[in-house]
Amino acid sequence: MQNRIFAAFVAALALGTAPQAMAQAAAPVQSTPGGIIAPGIAYANAQAVVGASAAYKTAMVQLPVTYKAQIDAVNTRRNQITAQLKPLYDKFEADQKAAKPDQAALRTQAAQIQQLEQSAEREIQQMAEPLNVAQQYIIEQISDKLTAATQAAMTKRKITLVFDSQSVLKADAVYNLNQDILNELNTLIPSVQLVPPAGWLPRAQREAAAQQAAAQGAAPAAAPAAPAGKAPEGR
Repeated sequence: MQNRIFAAFVAALALGTAPQAMAQAAAPVQSTPGGIIAPGIAYANAQAVVGASAAYKTAMVQLPVTYKAQIDAVNTRRNQITAQLKPLYDKFEADQKAAKPDQAALRTQAAQIQQLEQSAEREIQQMAEPLNVAQQYIIEQISDKLTAATQAAMTKRKITLVFDSQSVLKADAVYNLNQDILNELNTLIPSVQLVPPAGWLPRAQREAAAQQAAAQGAAPAAAPAAPAGKAPEGR
């Protein structure tokens, strides 16, 4: 009698869990024309998501207005440098076409032009530095929210593994998580600051400075010089 009661109890437990197990087993297998969809896997392109974000697009429209003075100054100086170099380019080309070009003179001209070009490039980069730093500041603000946006998209799509799209040879678009991450990113950070705080440096420079400081702090102090031994006295 006890055996029959115990068997009935076990059967009741089995019946209670059976519907859930049957539902999981009966879940339809999704597929595309390319084949069966593997669940829990996706790919994404972080750089593309940041570039497509509303915050980035708005900032790129506002940036030329905020930094108009710097942009105008760079363009003016670039035009001046172009005008300065043009006669040198023209003379160099004309001398090259001479019946008997002076190779030594051509090498001297080429070296002069190259020196002026390099100097001009450094000058332009220095003038454009505030604009370049602002662009990096904008990207870093958005990128700082990318991990949270990706995790939120993964949770909603029940994704457990996300590949970098650059490492995927080929995949069906159903695995593309870009739009899902983008939606979350636009919610987390709809806009950004354009002007960085005074003294702000991009993350790469901050990390390099921190590593250098740590290395200097860990370097052992120079050992004091040993006192010179007393010379033996002669007898």
